[in-house]
Amino acid sequence: MFYFGWWDLIPIPGFLLALYAQFKLRGLYAKYHDVPQSRGLTGAEVAQAILDRAGIANVAIEPCAGELTDHYDPKNRVLRLSEPNFRSSSLSAIGVAAHEAGHAIQHKERYAPLEMRMSIVGATQLATSAGMILFLVGLFLHSGLMLQIGIWCYSAIVIFQLITLPVEYDASRRAKLVLAEIGLVNRDEGEAIRKVLGAAALTYVAGLATALLELIRMIALANAARSRN
Repeated sequence: MFYFGWWDLIPIPGFLLALYAQFKLRGLYAKYHDVPQSRGLTGAEVAQAILDRAGIANVAIEPCAGELTDHYDPKNRVLRLSEPNFRSSSLSAIGVAAHEAGHAIQHKERYAPLEMRMSIVGATQLATSAGMILFLVGLFLHSGLMLQIGIWCYSAIVIFQLITLPVEYDASRRAKLVLAEIGLVNRDEGEAIRKVLGAAALTYVAGLATALLELIRMIALANAARSRN
């Protein structure tokens, strides 16, 4: 039913890149989480200052549990910062807060890639889960049609990750620009924040690489299964 071969090695580079990206992000985040910002502003205060500058008054800023769980919720218009970043005045906290505020600005300006990601997120989650199930069932039943449908469904996550890249890079670009424009950080602090945000962006590159390589593995496995039937 299940075949093991060279195709099982395909996802390894993506897995290694993901490990490296997480290691780099957590290392830089921890390093600059111990470095206070010169003005003593917390992540929540910096996010609020950026929203105010952008004329955004309908987005709440709330703390959330966990570490690096920060996110912008466009559906409910809430910018959520993990507890350490919400209350901390570290450079890491400020960088993350500014990045999430960048997403709120994208939402206000109807940034096309963000709008596209918002419109497909639900369908993508469903298609990805269904794709893996259909693919495995296709292997079990030796059904080429189900294998093909499973592959097409799983490809939704690759498309989603591809759309996510410009969304995340643009949010970081906006964050770095607005921090400098408002004068919330000096040059050295800006460089530190650039490193943290760059490491965060690498995790999204790794996510795309991992999804793409898994898709290629599925295609190779499906071809091998069909050739054996």
